[in-house]
Amino acid sequence: MERFAIVEKEYGKAGVKMLYVSQKGDKYIIKELEVETSLTLDSEKDYKYGDNSDIIATDSQKNTVYILAKQFGVECLETFGLRLANHFINKYPWVNRARINIIQHPWNRIIDPKGSEHNHAFVSTPTSTRVAQVILHRGGVPTVSAGIRGLTVIKTTQSAFVDFVRDEYRSLPDMKDRIFSTIVTADWTYNTARNVDFCASFSDVKNIILDVFAGPAKTGIFSPSVQQTQYFTQKKILLSIPQIEDVKISMPNRHYFPVDFSKFPIPGVQGEGAGEVLLPVDKPSGMITSKLARSEIISKL
Repeated sequence: MERFAIVEKEYGKAGVKMLYVSQKGDKYIIKELEVETSLTLDSEKDYKYGDNSDIIATDSQKNTVYILAKQFGVECLETFGLRLANHFINKYPWVNRARINIIQHPWNRIIDPKGSEHNHAFVSTPTSTRVAQVILHRGGVPTVSAGIRGLTVIKTTQSAFVDFVRDEYRSLPDMKDRIFSTIVTADWTYNTARNVDFCASFSDVKNIILDVFAGPAKTGIFSPSVQQTQYFTQKKILLSIPQIEDVKISMPNRHYFPVDFSKFPIPGVQGEGAGEVLLPVDKPSGMITSKLARSEIISKL
């Protein structure tokens, strides 16, 4: 009996960068992607005996990404990930699992002075980064998940934080009106890969995050805590998109503390002044994270 066992193994190609360009009429469409492929084989002979006969070289995996993009195009991250995962499972019988991670770097069309979108010129003004993952086990159904990274938002009022624990360690006062700023990281899992418009779902999730955070343009929406805003966001996503099974969101506090002007007896500095001057403080920061799932999913666990 062997004393040791390989309990985890996979290999693949990371950082496969690609700009995919297509054309519809006079308009060009671009998608800049970074793909990671990872395969798990059904044997351990490459590790134990140096037998490479089953290894699909990572360079071959890189080439596969480019070839399938050229052959079939790149519509949505999730759809392209499913195509790659199915390719590796179907073509190589000894591959037990294929995992595909994809990041999309955003580009927006340049708007001319008349307000029209340019047909073929773009500017990099990212508000967030889109990610997706596909995992497919041989004989199983694919697990598709998606997410948002780096969605930075701020609102200058309609936020508070009061009535939290009072003890000898507390130094933070109640704040009935404060700046609320965070960098949203969101991940969600689909309960099916069939007949899902992944691009529309991504857009809907992003719009829900922004809507629950900001509220109506004229009046806004009150937030008594990051926790409640997070929960309301997750709940609205699950109510709006039945194909999503669960949503995990992380929201660190981006603090802005008032600058102390008490030592400066200068006219217009004491009192209200012309406006507020605040100091951004990124560390340390609070971190609020939660995952909301459908109750019927939890009951099966």
